Amino acid sequence: MIKLEDIHSLSDFQRNTKAHVERLKETGHPEVLTVNGKAELVVVSAEAFQAWADKIERADAIEGIRRGLAEAEAGKGRPVREAFAAIRKKHRIPRSS
Repeated sequence: MIKLEDIHSLSDFQRNTKAHVERLKETGHPEVLTVNGKAELVVVSAEAFQAWADKIERADAIEGIRRGLAEAEAGKGRPVREAFAAIRKKHRIPRSS
């Protein structure tokens, strides 16, 4: 959630970049930058962005697992050995010994 204290003009950000960067790193909160009073940009520290991206990746992985389980329960798909054999055949990969 964006708080009022996290909304700043782009001009203020440009004049006081160092202070903004310090605040972004310290709080982990994003800042909304405005141009002519309208929200134009959202700025966040690299660490906070990475944490957000990691969360999204985990959520995507979990959703993929759920989808796969639901398909398996519905009788869709095929045994892994059969799938691997088809991949080996398609790409002419010899079977390892």
